[in-house]
Amino acid sequence: MIESEQHATDLAGQLVEIARRAHVPYIFKASYDKANRTSGHSFRGPGLDEGLRVLAGIKARYGVPILTDIHEPSEARPVATVADILQIPAFLSRQTDLLRAAAVTGRIVNVKKGQFLAPGDMRHAIAKIADAGNPRIIVTERGVSFGYHNLVVDMRSFPIMRALGVPVVFDVTHSLQLPGGGDGVSAGQAEYIETLASAGVAAVVDGIFLEVHDNPSHARSDAENALPLARLEPLLHRLTAIDAIVKGSGVPLHG
Repeated sequence: MIESEQHATDLAGQLVEIARRAHVPYIFKASYDKANRTSGHSFRGPGLDEGLRVLAGIKARYGVPILTDIHEPSEARPVATVADILQIPAFLSRQTDLLRAAAVTGRIVNVKKGQFLAPGDMRHAIAKIADAGNPRIIVTERGVSFGYHNLVVDMRSFPIMRALGVPVVFDVTHSLQLPGGGDGVSAGQAEYIETLASAGVAAVVDGIFLEVHDNPSHARSDAENALPLARLEPLLHRLTAIDAIVKGSGVPLHG
């Protein structure tokens, strides 16, 4: 979430530099509005106009691609003037009008798989975007609901979704949420980020999505499942080493 222009800009600069040192292609993501907060009293962000101004400034300053969420069809066109990738939140991954509105902008569309969907069900979201004339599609795994206040990641989902013919990203940190498990907020298990990220890369994915914060205990969103900034660079080196092994082994992988 964009907490302030200064914080978002400073953090973006540090992330760009870390990615450069780790030789990892990087996309900056921040939300102008978190429309699905657990509590109606939680901070949602600066809003569409101010948020896009901040994101445009970060893009111009660092030359980094921008990804952000949209929640209503009316947001797609203005957001596409700034963002390189429009993201469809997991809870909205079946909303036909939203998917089509994102598609017709011509921007890349990243659809997070709903916590209630099987991996193969993502073919329908993909078809809605493609049928609107946009083949530029990414799908993202972010866990599946497992009882109350818990998510699990089925590693089979990665080859299943890659077989649908689109790039697959693993949202590690949101997969470690305990949705609604806090007092009006989602709790989380950040201590398992490195383990889950390593397992996902070993299962062959095309990208990793990580919530990163310089001071997670003071973050205004996803505080308990964000990766501390100091842990990012060592993790990226670990993940690129695993990726090189699994993709350079010469052993055929399903999907």
